[in-house]
Amino acid sequence: MSDRVPVLKIGDILLVSIQVDLEDQMVLDLQDDLSQKIVATSARGVVIDISALEIVDSFVGRMLATTAAISRVLGAETVVVGMRPAVAMTLVELGLSLGGVRTALNLELGLGYLRRAQASSPENR
Repeated sequence: MSDRVPVLKIGDILLVSIQVDLEDQMVLDLQDDLSQKIVATSARGVVIDISALEIVDSFVGRMLATTAAISRVLGAETVVVGMRPAVAMTLVELGLSLGGVRTALNLELGLGYLRRAQASSPENR
């Protein structure tokens, strides 16, 4: 059995903190766990914290974009937080712009963005 990345609930936001290098099966499990948790909790936002990742490759970059797309289809906006400068440079060099994925420097800013986005949503007016 492979290790699983925990998905924590903070209000109507889910927090995914990636603390280890991701293997293929862990990514598939994470996408499945996260999508199920979005539906089960009616989450409206997802924060993926990658501050522990020192390096990324094209696989991890695609995983972030795919996970954000899955979340968006299920009604939850995704913010990737904690990206190190070297990680950002690597993603750009690999040609992975993470289109459609919002980023923030840290968890506090990411949560703040999602809360502001939810407050200005037409559903909350």
